[in-house]
Amino acid sequence: MPPPPPKTTTTTTTPLPCSNPTLFLAFTLLTFLSLSLFFISNKISSFPNPQNTLQISQAFIKVYVADLPRSLNYGLLDQYWSSSMPDARISSDPDHQIRPRPIKNLKFPDYPENPLIKQYSAEYWITGDLMTSEKLKSRSFAKRVFDFNEADVVFVPFFATLSAEMELAKGKGSFRRKEGNEDYQRQKEVVDFVRNSEAWKRSGGKDHVFVLTDPVAMWHVRAEIAPAILLVVDFGGWYRLDSKSSNGSSSDMIRHTQVSLLKDVIVPYTHLLPRFQFSENKKRNTLLYFKGAKHRHRGGIVRENLWDLLVNEPGVIMEEGFPNATGRELSIRGMRTSEFCLHPAGDTPTSCRLFDAIQSLCIPVIVMMP
Repeated sequence: MPPPPPKTTTTTTTPLPCSNPTLFLAFTLLTFLSLSLFFISNKISSFPNPQNTLQISQAFIKVYVADLPRSLNYGLLDQYWSSSMPDARISSDPDHQIRPRPIKNLKFPDYPENPLIKQYSAEYWITGDLMTSEKLKSRSFAKRVFDFNEADVVFVPFFATLSAEMELAKGKGSFRRKEGNEDYQRQKEVVDFVRNSEAWKRSGGKDHVFVLTDPVAMWHVRAEIAPAILLVVDFGGWYRLDSKSSNGSSSDMIRHTQVSLLKDVIVPYTHLLPRFQFSENKKRNTLLYFKGAKHRHRGGIVRENLWDLLVNEPGVIMEEGFPNATGRELSIRGMRTSEFCLHPAGDTPTSCRLFDAIQSLCIPVIVMMP
């Protein structure tokens, strides 16, 4: 397994896109394990006795990577790092604090450290794993093939999250509109490319895989890729109306027929806080900890109610927090000194905070509305 690509660098070397072993195994296995159950079930059922256990354990999923233009994945990273525009949504953008980072013709540029983007970076690690030579990997559950006729699934290497977040970072309210929306233009380019391919026509898209970890990724074209296998962090956002919608007939509603546990796969967020080693763990003096915004976007009433109920209770810390360097350090200290960490999203059982708690050895408490 090659070492992970270096963080924020200006050297001319080309790092391999493959992550460290933990991230690699987590993303690859969690992503493709569910997919493989369907595609290798016939092979497994054909084994007549337990003597074939070794053969079963060596099964893998064959993946064809759609030949999208580089501008739709790593080229987007080139564009991101060459920009001098900081993210308008956060007070301190770690990627554009002073000046844009010089680009030195990296084949596989780093993924952003901006926490609003980094938490959804599964698209980067999965694509990087598939782009890495088989000779440089070990125990990979996914094997890349170069003929779609030999593949179990067709992976579409579009950085949909990065594309959406780059548009949102402009802060001009253009995301929902199609006119002047660069993300929408990229979405259409991907859909036109994929749906006109022989691979899509062969299966109707049912064996195609898209990474849509950001709730707004591929927002305008989701109906067109609904037959495909979607890798998402949860199904919460797919059932909810936009806060500005007034009735169930709104075009902003994502129909539930587009996602299903029968075809889609839940993948983890990328944790933002560093791993806390068990050997460093000490007595924890706080019972329950939460740091974040009191008001949850898209309705999360349960968070505000819990806040008012718990804020003055002994042994409980409820703090307003924001995704900046100061907030990060406070979250590290708070999670590492607390027994339980509250996750009151309300509209979804998962969040980046959940995986940060696990990394901090803090027991997650998930609160969700029925």
